[in-house]
Amino acid sequence: MSSVSRKPVVHAVSGWRSLALWPVGMLLRAWTLTLRIEFSPLSRHHLGDIPQSAIFVLWHNRLFTAAEMFRRHHRKRDVYGLVSASRDGAWLEAFFSIVGIKSVRGSSHKRGREAALGLVEVLRAGYDVGITPDGPRGPLYQFKPGGLVIARRTGSPLVLLGSAYEAAWQVPSWDKFYLPHPFSRIRVAYDVIASAEIAAEHFSLEQLEQKLQTLNPDGPVPKPRPVIV
Repeated sequence: MSSVSRKPVVHAVSGWRSLALWPVGMLLRAWTLTLRIEFSPLSRHHLGDIPQSAIFVLWHNRLFTAAEMFRRHHRKRDVYGLVSASRDGAWLEAFFSIVGIKSVRGSSHKRGREAALGLVEVLRAGYDVGITPDGPRGPLYQFKPGGLVIARRTGSPLVLLGSAYEAAWQVPSWDKFYLPHPFSRIRVAYDVIASAEIAAEHFSLEQLEQKLQTLNPDGPVPKPRPVIV
C-alpha cells in the first residue's frame, strides 16, 4: 500500500476566540505605550540609511516589545513575522494582527520550505521581515540558519536588534521570556549587517550569534543617556 503524505495543518484563531483576544491585545498595547524605549543616535542613523526591505533579527524572549519598537522607528513599511503553524502560533498570529504585525506561517519543523518562500516573497515585495532565530522552541540563544539563508537569497541586510531592560519579569519558559515593568526603561541597539558582508563565504552563523548576544545583555540595564523617542 502506498503512503500518502499529509500537509501539516496551519491552525488559526477565529470566531469568539478572536474577539476575546482583542481586550488582551489592547491591554498589552497600552502596557507597551508606557515604556521608555531609548535608541542610540547611531542606531537611529543606521535605520534611516536602509532604503530597501530588511530582515530584523531578535531573540525569542524579546518579542513582547517588538511591535512597539517597529512602530517607533518609523520605517513606514509593513513588517511580517514568521509564526509557527501550531495552535500556539495561531494565538500569536492573532495577537500580531492586533498590534500591527502581519504573519507568514511555518517553522523549521513544519511547512519550513513554504515559510521560507513566503518570507522571500515578502522581502521582494518591499516589506520588512522579523525573525527569532532561536524560536519557536529553542535552544535559547542559538542562531538557526534560516535567517542567513533568506538574507543571502534576497540580498537583504540583516538588522540585529538588541534590548536591555531596566526592570522586567521573566516567565519560567524555555526562553525565559521578558516582560518589562510598566513605565520602565528599555535600551535598544542595532547592528546592521550589509548584504555584501552576508554574502562573504567566511561569514558564519557563529559570528551572527555572537553579535546578537552582545546586543542583548541579561540583567538590569545601567543608567544610560541616549535619545528618547
